[in-house]
Amino acid sequence: MNIIYAEYNIYHNSIDICTYAGYILRFDCAKAEEGLKTTPNSECALNALAVDNSLEYARLYLDGTMQIWIDAEDSLELW
Repeated sequence: MNIIYAEYNIYHNSIDICTYAGYILRFDCAKAEEGLKTTPNSECALNALAVDNSLEYARLYLDGTMQIWIDAEDSLELW
């Protein structure tokens, strides 16, 4: 399946992925983030990722590595 594009859908709080085959895959962001342990900083980074890089957000969700990404965001310290 070749992906045409992925974008954040503000009306449904979801990631919509459109494919060459004419399919639209929709991931509900609220369901994807259920049960994740976040801080205000990582929650903001996760929201920015959904809007700015929707395909990466979907990949993290499908791979099951979203919590690992969040933990890495929280471990970064500003110098």
